[in-house]
Parts: sequence; C-alpha cells; structure tokens
Amino acid sequence: MKYLIQKFCTLIITLFIVSFLAFAAFQLIGDPTTAMLGTNATPEQIAELQHTLGLDRPLLVRYGEWLLHFLQGDMGVSYSYNLPVADMVGEKLPITFILTMMAFALTVVVSIPLGILTARREGGVLDQAMTVLDQVVMSIPPFFIGILLTCVFGLILHLFQPGNFDAVRGHPLQYLGFMLFPALSIAIPRIAMTVKMLRSSILEQMGQDYIRTGYSRGLDKSGVLWRHALRNALIPVVTFIAVSVAEMVAGSIVIEQVFSIPGIGRLLLASIANRDFPVVQAIVVILALWVVVVNFIADVLYQCIDPRIRLN
Repeated sequence: MKYLIQKFCTLIITLFIVSFLAFAAFQLIGDPTTAMLGTNATPEQIAELQHTLGLDRPLLVRYGEWLLHFLQGDMGVSYSYNLPVADMVGEKLPITFILTMMAFALTVVVSIPLGILTARREGGVLDQAMTVLDQVVMSIPPFFIGILLTCVFGLILHLFQPGNFDAVRGHPLQYLGFMLFPALSIAIPRIAMTVKMLRSSILEQMGQDYIRTGYSRGLDKSGVLWRHALRNALIPVVTFIAVSVAEMVAGSIVIEQVFSIPGIGRLLLASIANRDFPVVQAIVVILALWVVVVNFIADVLYQCIDPRIRLN
C-alpha cells in the first residue's frame, strides 16, 4: 500500500508540474491578441482585448484561476471559435482514445505470442525471418506505413475509403474497419520492437540458475518457460509497452493527418497554428494525464508480476 501511495503522490506532483509548465510556456510564447486582431490592430485594441482575456494580470494569478476552473471541468473558452474548450476536446478525444487503444491492443495481441514463439525456436527459420523483418519495420516511420496502407488497402484493394471518416462514423463495424488501418500504422513498429525485446528477455531468463533448477525438477523447456521464465521476462516488456502507449498517442497525432481523422491531434495542430492557447493547454494536460495514468497502471502491474518490487 505504501508503494502505491508513493506512486500516486508522484502522479499528482507530475501533473501539477506539467500543467504549470504548459500554462507558463504558452503564456510566454507570444501574445494571442495579435493573431486574433491582426497586425493592423491599434495598441488600444490590443490592450482592451488583453484586459478582456485577463492577460494583463500576473502569471501565477492566472494559472491559479485556470487550474481551479480546470479541476471543476471548465477548461476555458477557445480564442478562435469562442466555444467551450471542454466541448471541443470532448468531441475529439474519444476518437484518438479509440485509435490509441486499438493500436495498443494490436501490439499486445500480436507481439507477445510472436515474441514467445521466436524465443522458443531460437535460431530457426521463423526466428531468423522475424529478426530481418523487425529490422526493416523498425526503420520505417509510422506515417510512411500509413501512406503504404492507404495506397494498398484503400486505393488498390478498396477495403476502406481514405478520407471518408465522417461517412462511417455512424456505422460501428465500418468505423472499426476504417480505424483498423491507422491503428496498424501506429502498432506495426511497436510490434516489431516488442517482439525483439520479449525474445531477448526470455532468452536471458532461460540462462539463469533458477531455470536450471526447474529442469532438475523434471520440467521440459515449455514448462520452465511458461511457469518461470515468462513471468520475469515480461517485467521489462510491460515497462516498454507502457512507454509505447505514450508514443502511440504522439503517433496518432501524425497518423490522424495521414488518414484525415478529426481527432485530438488535428485539433492540437490547428490550435497551435492559431495560437488558441486555452485549447492547446487543455490538450497538453489531458495527454500528460493519459501518459502518467498509464505508467501508474504499469507500476501496479509490476507488483502483480514481481512482488519483490514492493520490498524495494
């Protein structure tokens, strides 16, 4: 319990620091009133808008008010659209969440069995083929994989229609079918990396002394793998997959541009271009919350996999 409390406190402190840095950074980048009024605005007009937006007050005062409202669910009002930021983010966030979770599910479902299989058949044809394939896939950026999938499965095989997201939104099966390809674009490089890491981790564990003890008890290779080695081998892999979730969120921002998906990534890039700081601040904090919570869940899983972590 003490371990979890320490991790939870770390989570809160991390979010507090991230929220302050995000707020301060965007306040110091530049004055959004210039983008809102144009370059021909008079100093009087700029001063009046700054007063209306509260930008003429001290930074810490503005941050305190923003944080208090944010915790109450009020993320402010968009400078560009004059709409509540919570409504804008709430409309886009589920799309990115589904995309990221599909990429995460594909990574886990595909990489763990492949990693185990290649480790069991070390030096075999499958192991050698996967080693070459891993190196090739890891060298290709996700956005280029997205372009290839769009050309092959969209333009040639017509399994989905690129840029037709709005038409499939109301049809669950078509929606998931459309989202499968951008999710694959994000997941494929992570699958290659996870397979390589899990294979190496299993082979490392199979050379430990406790594995030889398992053999002495009459267990075969499959027995010591499933009953002993795999549990310890998964510890660094769980860490890697948790970090991968954060990278998948970042990858989804790029992939949403490739597949014309109106998710949180497109909203973030448009808001940065328009200097719509309330929207950008809210998205940055939400993404930070996403990453920190995933890492917290990973810490909990560590305890389930290896109880020694609690003692350390």
